[in-house]
Amino acid sequence: MAKSFKDYKAEGHAWITLSTGDYYPDILPLACDLYKPVLVMFGKLLAEAHSSTNLFMAISEISEQWMRVQLARVFRKYVSPETPVEMLKRKRAAAQICEQFGQKFRNIAEVQKRFMTRPMPDEALCAVLWEYKDRGKKGYDLTERLFIILREQFPTLIVSGPERAGKDILLGKIFPNYPKPDRPVDFLICEGDTVLAVGLARYDSDRGGAQEDDRTGQYRDCASEVISYANAQDLSIKVVFLNDGPGLLLGSMWNDYASLEGLYLGRVMVTTLRMLPDRLTLDWLRS
Repeated sequence: MAKSFKDYKAEGHAWITLSTGDYYPDILPLACDLYKPVLVMFGKLLAEAHSSTNLFMAISEISEQWMRVQLARVFRKYVSPETPVEMLKRKRAAAQICEQFGQKFRNIAEVQKRFMTRPMPDEALCAVLWEYKDRGKKGYDLTERLFIILREQFPTLIVSGPERAGKDILLGKIFPNYPKPDRPVDFLICEGDTVLAVGLARYDSDRGGAQEDDRTGQYRDCASEVISYANAQDLSIKVVFLNDGPGLLLGSMWNDYASLEGLYLGRVMVTTLRMLPDRLTLDWLRS
């Protein structure tokens, strides 16, 4: 690699991708149109419920997934803010969740009283729900553009993986006897049956503190694991970490990624979309 990730830091702002967002309060009319049916349904179930656990069980019986997930988010705000929404979304575990966490649910009479004091639709709650709507979209946009660029740049290579939403590639299904078979990656770059590189792609809107340490630590573990396996199998697999977004400019993120790339010089590349055409070459992938 002629230039390292570190060499771009002085002009880092010119090498990141900025995804567009929504303006407040412009989103309120759309948010209220989208989520009013959710609040109406929640109000109906709330009026019929004789307890908060009964309300949650009624929500879990909603067959339409999108509606059930939104109702779970409203339930969390009104009834159980300490319960992770991902847990509340698990339809099959509804009874277990009620058993384990139901004692801490807010009393149904208090929930009904609070709900009745809010307008319909509740602009504040609709705005909160709107924030969930495009969660993950920036990451999906990033990987989609990545696949387009790679296929244009390397028409003879095979680029595989979930281009937007979808299941990650598990390295245990790609490599025999891989030490951590459930290790997920976002994409593979192959030449015929030969894997040239495995990669992860992340968009960082805003990161810092413990989150920052978690991300770089996860990357370090992944790189060490893949390269150790490759060395043991006499393979020259590369690891590509595609990171983008303004979060790269915060804290020590840029320096941490540069150190990671330097730790495995010639085997690991950290790059943004804008750097990709200059940095990721066929010679490097094959070396």
